[in-house]
Amino acid sequence: MSIDIIEKFLRNQEMLLPMRLSFTDIIAITGHFREKLGQGGFGSVFKGTLLSSQHAAVKMLENSKFNGEDFINEVSTIGSIHHVNIVRLIGFCSEGSKRALVYEFMPNGSLDKYIFSTKETGHRPFSWDKLNDIALGIARGIDYLHRGCDMQILHFDIKPHNILLDQNFIPKVSDFGLARLYPKDYSLVSISAARGTIGYIAPELISRNFGVISYKSDVYSFGMLLMEMAGGRRNVDPKMEDASQVYYPSWIYDRLAENEGLEIDNRHIEIEIHDVEQKLCKVGLWCIQMRASNRPSMERVVEMLEGDADGLQMPPRPFLSSPPLSSLRLSSMNSISGELSIISEQEDLLDQDGCCTNV
Repeated sequence: MSIDIIEKFLRNQEMLLPMRLSFTDIIAITGHFREKLGQGGFGSVFKGTLLSSQHAAVKMLENSKFNGEDFINEVSTIGSIHHVNIVRLIGFCSEGSKRALVYEFMPNGSLDKYIFSTKETGHRPFSWDKLNDIALGIARGIDYLHRGCDMQILHFDIKPHNILLDQNFIPKVSDFGLARLYPKDYSLVSISAARGTIGYIAPELISRNFGVISYKSDVYSFGMLLMEMAGGRRNVDPKMEDASQVYYPSWIYDRLAENEGLEIDNRHIEIEIHDVEQKLCKVGLWCIQMRASNRPSMERVVEMLEGDADGLQMPPRPFLSSPPLSSLRLSSMNSISGELSIISEQEDLLDQDGCCTNV
């Protein structure tokens, strides 16, 4: 995409927030890029301080993978959004090939460093009630993207790394580089290639046999995120000693079904599952139904999370809730990644301590 097209777009944005900054401004805000917060596939993130003494996270877009279209996506979507559960874009810079995005600073980093710490530490960093509050905040943010703006915004990359936490651990959806805007009355959308992250990408984004692409694709990704929040682990963990626990959605589905009195493999064993864990898992399992038409809307998801587990029906078993172990190998997943426009998690920023590192 040419610089002229980007400049034309930016001139139309000048009367709107966020503010346009010069590269000299960026140098001043970051103190000559003194404090680096992280490094990722799209460039580096630095801590900065605005004239108001407010801290900010400055993402320098150094990598060609973050092209002009991605830059416009980020500014045009998040730049016009004001919601407690959406990270705020304060400003941007575009001078020739130099581009930067300036966000509010998120001192508690991203959600993944908390929910995946359970296995190493042996205890959960959040109470069940707090975990439910975080899940509800994320759901409200996504619901706002789908229904609360003039145009419907589809994120296409919902995952723990893209959920940032402020000083009070209020969650904020971030990273709109893959987002697309559509009229609200569009029931299906058209994109040229699959987009998202392996492990969270909706099946219809890979094969239209699973249904049309729509806002339900974000619902699927949120469901996979929700399962990991509930389990305190990644959904696929080949290192699990018990093979039945390698794929968490399948294992927890069987446990929930047993507690509902359903027979699984001719056995009936009840185990104790916390009420909030039950609720998060049931909602997550509804969200990851293979066919998009069987998933709830985010509006309905918010209602489900606001209620209690007793009022939730047991969902049908997701079609791929028990994949063969061979299908879980990264090699099989990598075989399709070359053909699809999928962002690998290895391209995410590596250092997330005390920063807004993936905004």
